Amino acid sequence: MKYNTLGHTGLLVSELCLGTMTFATSEGMWKPIAGVEQKLADELLRHSLDAGINFIDTADVYSNGESEKVLAQAIANLGIARKDIVIATKAYGRTGPGRNDVGASRGHIMDAVEASLKRLETDYIDLYQIHAADSITPIEETLRALDTLVAQGKVRYVGCSNWYAWQIMKANGISEARNLARLDTLQAYYSIAGRDLEREIVPLLEDQHTGLLVWSPLAGGLLSGKYSRENQKPEDSRRSAFDFPIVDKERSWRILDVLRPIAQVHETSVATVALAWILAKPFVTSVIIGAKRIDQLQQNLSAVDLKLAEDELRKLDEVSALPPEYPGWMIPFQNINRLADVPRV
Repeated sequence: MKYNTLGHTGLLVSELCLGTMTFATSEGMWKPIAGVEQKLADELLRHSLDAGINFIDTADVYSNGESEKVLAQAIANLGIARKDIVIATKAYGRTGPGRNDVGASRGHIMDAVEASLKRLETDYIDLYQIHAADSITPIEETLRALDTLVAQGKVRYVGCSNWYAWQIMKANGISEARNLARLDTLQAYYSIAGRDLEREIVPLLEDQHTGLLVWSPLAGGLLSGKYSRENQKPEDSRRSAFDFPIVDKERSWRILDVLRPIAQVHETSVATVALAWILAKPFVTSVIIGAKRIDQLQQNLSAVDLKLAEDELRKLDEVSALPPEYPGWMIPFQNINRLADVPRV
């Protein structure tokens, strides 16, 4: 297991992060996603720690808060010292029936953090993330609330999830101008079947030294190995009940056509190769993996030991390449000669 700094900070986190969206049991939209009861949650956490993972991600809306409770109990059951793990959670989603029980307003953030601290049975949250871009609350209000939490010691680092590039850049500008806590991370969807992030967000993250935490690296199970052109709705699969995140299915089948022979060469699974491809990207800080079974977790963990050859990476890059999109094709064209003006040192 390798460890990377969490964005532009000195905190080291494992290149794989245990996602706990599967923890606890629930109804509604969480029913096909969750289902991991306490005993299995303890085992999944123990196996993750044994493999070198020190980073765990959850959210206040996962199974309506029950995921945070199960995680807290697992930490207690295993006797894990609080200082030895990095806990990330999130706020934004609806947590009650009230008009202000949702969003990134100061009011909701202050209420949400107290509730998460109680459920997680901890005095502080290592990484507190705003789970979505709020179309109502001004970004400065959100940042001032997060800054307050950092000053109070309830939160140590802050981040966001599912934001546009321009929103992150605007937030960074406000933080610098107002001397507020800066967003250290972005948690975002990224997979070999969904590389949209590379257009605008990845260049921003590299320029601003913001950490990237990847969610759904297997495209909601589409890259698990269960799916194919011939079997697009396998039994007992989460995506068959909850078709998310959105992907171009035809493009995904072409990608799987290249993934499978590479997996066979390495005597491993399609999922492991898909994860190894992401881990090879230098802009990725940590990849969030979830599981409902120990063998699923072990399969995902094995990705850290798989080193793909340059030719294999090239083939995977080519088959999954994004189609050209303006101004992405114009800027390199106009800079061909410009780069020649830069002296080589």
